[in-house]
Amino acid sequence: MKAVVWTHAGPPEVLQLQEVEKPAPKANEVLIKIHATSATAGDCGLRKSNTPRLFKLFGVTAPGPLILGQELAGEIEAIGAAVTRCQPGAQVVAWTGLRLGTYAQYICLSEKAVMAIQPPTMTYAEAAPLAVGGLDAAYFMRSAHIQPAERVLIIGAGGSMGTYAVQMAKALGAHVTGVDSSGKLEMLRAIGADQVIDYAQQDFRRSGAMYDVIFDVISEGGYARNTALLTSGGRYLLANPHTFDMLRERWLRLRHADKRLIPWAIRSAGQYAEDFAFLKGLIAGGKIKTVIDRVYPLEEVAAAHRYVETGQKKGQVILSVAHEA
Repeated sequence: MKAVVWTHAGPPEVLQLQEVEKPAPKANEVLIKIHATSATAGDCGLRKSNTPRLFKLFGVTAPGPLILGQELAGEIEAIGAAVTRCQPGAQVVAWTGLRLGTYAQYICLSEKAVMAIQPPTMTYAEAAPLAVGGLDAAYFMRSAHIQPAERVLIIGAGGSMGTYAVQMAKALGAHVTGVDSSGKLEMLRAIGADQVIDYAQQDFRRSGAMYDVIFDVISEGGYARNTALLTSGGRYLLANPHTFDMLRERWLRLRHADKRLIPWAIRSAGQYAEDFAFLKGLIAGGKIKTVIDRVYPLEEVAAAHRYVETGQKKGQVILSVAHEA
């Protein structure tokens, strides 16, 4: 099969399209024929670091070549002898986590992986980003328990997770303010943002506005100043927490007992299922859609990474995975 192999840390050109062995499912695994995946800022960060090599060293990723990518939409082609939850032919979306591996034509995953049936109204390209951006946005919006008429600020609203979050918050009845670069503001208005702020032209912290929920998608710093914008009972959602953020959570609880920090977290299988159900319900109701900026064929993954790293992408950059007839 064809796969994009990560050869070493470096620029986009270190990603090389190669022929590698097609995997075969173990007893408890399913073989998925991948039709679409995505190029994300997280993928770019991994590509530039030696983290994938550490994943391989500690046996986190599958044996064989290192292949990036964490989300997919595709079709189950075959199942292992002990699989009971899945059937061949099912169209699914899945998150592979630290196992990575979706920059390829095929992948084997446990039948217990974070996986769900693809929404029938979506194409593979539209469905693939649900597994990371969509699921994570659903986790944060549900954890925040957003109420109608609450004011929600989303910092970094124009990317993968942010575009889903804007639409979810609006579906929950919130007044949504999106912060991002000038080239994304029109798109944010189009998907429902009530107010948009160009961070290069205006400091949202100086507007005088207060918010019930702040969703910091990019974790851009200014934590203490940002939490000062929260109302009593406010919730601060942090998509990319670091060690210091855990200390900040303790500080926030001590200094502001009426405010709460909600960092990203790995969830239980049941929680992922609930997030998927919430997400698919909004899709079925026509409340949210996937915002796609560009689609690249898998063999042009380096160009996709270069574009993602400009910081200008609106929503999703999709990698389309072709198969021989």
